[in-house]
Amino acid sequence: MCLGVPMRVVSVGEDGVVAEIDGVRKDASLMLLDEEVKEGDFIIVHAGFAISKLDEEDARETLRLMREVFRPEDMA
Repeated sequence: MCLGVPMRVVSVGEDGVVAEIDGVRKDASLMLLDEEVKEGDFIIVHAGFAISKLDEEDARETLRLMREVFRPEDMA
């Protein structure tokens, strides 16, 4: 299963961004986005690409729901 994950942008470079969630950092390309992205913004990252930008409230709600569905204790 592949999922796009909301992540907060921690740095912006020439070719993309570094985004973080729960201590995990990933490089993500911005080539699929036509919106400006800055540090602190939330983006959906899928397969190494930022595929959309979203507001903090939507990002936090999505993360809450994902954590509820994918709780570690259910993975045993």
